[in-house]
Amino acid sequence: MKREIYVTGLCTLMLLVACKDKKQEATVNTQVCVSDSMAKMITIDTAKTTTMKDELILSGEVSNDDNNVVKVFPFSSGQVLDVKVSLGDKVSKGQTLAIMRSADVAGNYTDLSSTQSDVSVTKRQLEQAEYLYKNGIASERDFTEAKENYNKAVAANNKVKSALSINGGGNTSANGMLIIKAPQSGYVVEKNITAGSFIRQDNNGSMFTISDMKDVWIWANVFESDISKVKAGYTASVTTIAYPGKVFTGKVNEVSSVLDPDNKVMKIKIVLPNPDMLLKPQMFTNVTITNNEKSESVSVPAKAIVFDSSKNYVVVYNDKCDLKVREVSIIKTVDDVTYIASGLKPGDKVVSKNQLLLYDEITGD
Repeated sequence: MKREIYVTGLCTLMLLVACKDKKQEATVNTQVCVSDSMAKMITIDTAKTTTMKDELILSGEVSNDDNNVVKVFPFSSGQVLDVKVSLGDKVSKGQTLAIMRSADVAGNYTDLSSTQSDVSVTKRQLEQAEYLYKNGIASERDFTEAKENYNKAVAANNKVKSALSINGGGNTSANGMLIIKAPQSGYVVEKNITAGSFIRQDNNGSMFTISDMKDVWIWANVFESDISKVKAGYTASVTTIAYPGKVFTGKVNEVSSVLDPDNKVMKIKIVLPNPDMLLKPQMFTNVTITNNEKSESVSVPAKAIVFDSSKNYVVVYNDKCDLKVREVSIIKTVDDVTYIASGLKPGDKVVSKNQLLLYDEITGD
């Protein structure tokens, strides 16, 4: 009786082992031929040696191209009477942005009137002194003194004119009105004044910032552990929530030399063309940095891999009646390419479309 129980248990154990190895035996022994109809359904690719790529996923934010922005600063103190544009508006060069009333401008016009009167008076005095000097009535000293007075008056007048030019040039009036105009065409990307605001001449802040938005910068954050994976010149693919599926492609233009002291990240800058004005300042982005490593590996299309029972396989195609399922060891997958550590050699042909049908038939699943 005990012998019968022992034999039964041994048979059961052998059956379990046989079931476990069934798939491996099937991959070796089961012959499958590719029919003419099946041949039209599959795609065959060749394994080849390629330089491995690496990817790094980062978060970023759209910013203005600082090389193509103009900041409009107040040249005089005063009160803002009216603001003609809003944030995001498209403006043309010379368009009125705001109107101010400035005591400084009014004072400059008063000074201009006074210096112009001085020029007129000293000019007449100079002409009179010159006449008297040439006729021997006045001394050379009197003539020289009159000339100096005239030159001083002209210099004072020019100084006031320069001040008016700096404070708005032809955009001012004698009653102190100052018109702020756009120095270039573009979009108002920053607006820091409202009607009724008081502007001080020593204010360091700009009133408006105008950008043509033809190019934008993407500032992305790189954690300390990933610094070695990013260098200037690497390819960057940028996506946004606003445009799902649309990829903006550029290159890493600049890598910061210091880390942000608050969040311990390093900033990298990516310059992107923005011809359709789709990218707006302050947009959040996902940035994928891709670089080519120096190491090489055998690679196949990622879609050729069959994942089964925690392992990776490919269907190797030798001819239409010689197909094998082969286990492979994967290094990594980047984009649509899988890099193989072992299991394939350059020149091996693999099925990369509908290979699961052949895999199931070969393994008996």
